Amino acid sequence: MPPSPHSDAPAYAPRNYLNAPETGLRSWLTTRDHKRIGVMFLVAVTVFFAVGGIFALLIRIKLLTPQPAMMSALTYNRLFTLHGVVMIFLFMIPAIPSGFGNFLLPLMLGAKDVAFPRLNLLSFYVYLAGAAVALFGMIHGGADTGWTFYTPYSTSTTTDVVPILLGAFILGFSSILTGLNFIVTTHTLRAPGMGWMKMPLFVWSIYATSIIQILATPVLGMTLLLVAVEHAFGWGIFDPARGGDPVLFQHFFWFYSHPAVYIMVLPAMAVISEVVCTFAHKNIFGYKAVAYSSLGIAFVGFFTWGHHLFTSGQSAFDAGIFGILSMFVAIFTAIKVFNWTATLYRGSISVKAPFVYFVGFLFFLVFGGMTGVALATVSLDVDWHDTYFVVAHFHFIMVGGVIMAFLAALHYWFPKITGRTYPEGWALVAAVMVILGFNFTFIPQFLLGNMGMPRRYYAYPERFQALNVASTAGASVLGLGLLIALVYLLVSLRYGPVAGPNPWHSRGFEWNTPSPPPPENYEETPVITRGPHEYDDEPAALPPAAAHEPEHAS
Repeated sequence: MPPSPHSDAPAYAPRNYLNAPETGLRSWLTTRDHKRIGVMFLVAVTVFFAVGGIFALLIRIKLLTPQPAMMSALTYNRLFTLHGVVMIFLFMIPAIPSGFGNFLLPLMLGAKDVAFPRLNLLSFYVYLAGAAVALFGMIHGGADTGWTFYTPYSTSTTTDVVPILLGAFILGFSSILTGLNFIVTTHTLRAPGMGWMKMPLFVWSIYATSIIQILATPVLGMTLLLVAVEHAFGWGIFDPARGGDPVLFQHFFWFYSHPAVYIMVLPAMAVISEVVCTFAHKNIFGYKAVAYSSLGIAFVGFFTWGHHLFTSGQSAFDAGIFGILSMFVAIFTAIKVFNWTATLYRGSISVKAPFVYFVGFLFFLVFGGMTGVALATVSLDVDWHDTYFVVAHFHFIMVGGVIMAFLAALHYWFPKITGRTYPEGWALVAAVMVILGFNFTFIPQFLLGNMGMPRRYYAYPERFQALNVASTAGASVLGLGLLIALVYLLVSLRYGPVAGPNPWHSRGFEWNTPSPPPPENYEETPVITRGPHEYDDEPAALPPAAAHEPEHAS
């Protein structure tokens, strides 16, 4: 029988990680336990987060001075390409779905594992294979195309772009396998009594993300493969000198890459929906609106790619339609923001590190979202296109949002994953430094873009130097805050106090298990008696014998 959320039952001893009967390296590499696979993903994406962050700091250090210094222009171009590739394909896309999604989805559904455990492990090895090929390309010389690989330059550059393209192509298969597994798991393995309107909001957002992963990722894979073939064999698919069309590449690329924005931000919203209920100690306000808005964002996201092509020569009618459709995404996002804010109203708020990251996420999402609405307006986008304004907008709403949610998730579920807690004081210090550092890094870049500074430039006029220095100073504070968080979390893995099953007094279904959870999650399949965000005096789940005429999942 799973303990109730406030059970005083002792936690499993965390020294045997995840309470598995085997703890050697081989047991990890051959595991089919969704929790262990999730942990391996988390370790991998955290490593690449650090690598991408180091690349970013090197770029900011170079931009301290407007004149050529420290590195050549080609090295600079390679650095910002590698920074983008690592952060997007190796960190932001897989971080929450493949890491936390793998660990938590079956726990939240009352299942013992995902639908296809072997396929789940394969997705991790495919991810490692794609990362290895991309890293080989970085070491072998690196591309200088930017993470978007725009043609015709990506098909004619003398740098070795093919390995990185193939690496991203392979990574797409990992994303597809993960999405397929999550959709089938959600449909088939929900515990008895868990109808769709009793699913955790985390599951709703991960489900919507999985739809995008399956439908959009193949388009990117085919596009990158075509670019690699054209670069290697000189074909004329996208090169106008050979009769190709570079704008066709932009349509293909953004048909995936704009929905990919929501592959990154929807899982972040999933985390936020869980954190706000726990630390406000309230039911979510407007459960159905938050759930359906996730599907709305996933659906509309497929029809908004054209707002990246306002300056590419498309007709005024097409630009207007894409601009209007882009506003619908803002409407669905505003529904979530309103409901999260309303959930806080008259709540008993606990100001812990995950909640501080929630506040940071809310600020970045709203501020970055408003700049996104501005960029979806044709007359404004023409002026800001390819300036630092776009860089700041993207980092605010995507990088800032994903990092805030990733750190909120890491702190919120750290006791569940490891069985231990971390020093709350240091966590608050790091959270404040990360949020302030991020603002000090990218607000100057909004100003730089508004002044007309183009993005990706190696040298720039001296009138831009002061704001670039301010941006680099902010990046230093951000980096220090992240380093502090890394240190105390690593120390807490071994020396942190034992957490107990539910240190946050959360009503989420995953907290009904010991910390860390046993190998099969639940001794008996629970019967769900209420939704996960309903704060009442009844337990979330009962053993089958205690349930009276259970309502089985549809």
